[in-house]
Amino acid sequence: MDTLTFDSRDLDVTEDFLSRAYATMRIASGTPGSTRAQIHRAGIPTVSVDELALDFEMAYSVSPLGRICLCVVHEGTVRDHGFQGVEDSFGPGDVVLFAPPDLPYEGRICNARYNITMLDPALLAQVAGDGSRPVRLTGHRPRSAAAARHLSRTIAHLRDDVLSDAEIADQPLIAATAAQHLAASVLAAFPNTALDEPAAHGTEAHPAVLRRALAYIDDHADQPVTVADIAAAAHVTVRALQYAFRRHLDTTPLAQLRRVRLAHAHHELVAADPGSGTTVTEIAARWGFHHPGRFASLYRDTYRKAPHEALAGG
Repeated sequence: MDTLTFDSRDLDVTEDFLSRAYATMRIASGTPGSTRAQIHRAGIPTVSVDELALDFEMAYSVSPLGRICLCVVHEGTVRDHGFQGVEDSFGPGDVVLFAPPDLPYEGRICNARYNITMLDPALLAQVAGDGSRPVRLTGHRPRSAAAARHLSRTIAHLRDDVLSDAEIADQPLIAATAAQHLAASVLAAFPNTALDEPAAHGTEAHPAVLRRALAYIDDHADQPVTVADIAAAAHVTVRALQYAFRRHLDTTPLAQLRRVRLAHAHHELVAADPGSGTTVTEIAARWGFHHPGRFASLYRDTYRKAPHEALAGG
């Protein structure tokens, strides 16, 4: 996991830092005597979450980031924000897309505390597409207030429950699952070019698709697997795969993957020597479950006992 912390009252130093941390930009302060900037970042290769606090008014002009850049405003305002065809202002509680990855943008930060979340655009295709073409967000504001709240909670969960602990974030399965969860939440929140699911039929919904997909999940549950990986192994599109799972199993590919990983964690708990020092948290994290409380709840619902009881030989 990568982290960085920045705290400066020098505007030139802040401009240099922001240009290195994000993309080439020019900033200018309109608040005499107050130029403190505080930034903290935590990230994994495909996703980063930054918390920024600027106690002054700052105009910015930024070159294309090459990544999807989301902003959640906590305090203050972002005014006159614009990119090609869009001009808007944001206040506390707003969740927005700053700009498509290939477009520059500009605006003003006004004594604001806010969150910047950046993710690899390829994640959207992994979650919603067939991997052969990119998925683009076509609107800079979420579809609804409910969608915005859900995305904001997802970002907070990523920041507070995954990226706050390097040992958790460095677990490959946890990192991959967290990134996919964020991408899925982004797609659910914003209008995008991922087409509505077509009616799948014929060979695309054939049980053979499920056999190939289930075999791939079983064989690769210990690796960072995406929905696109499973679809490729089953020789269908992502949407056809999801249709087949819903039609024949009343579940989703990722839910099935979680079920298989839970079974592996269960077998490790039962087989572990209680005196070896192995913990429930270690085993859960190894199989992609980073939140001990949620893992314990899921485990009890499935196996009718607490995971520590299984580890103790109960």
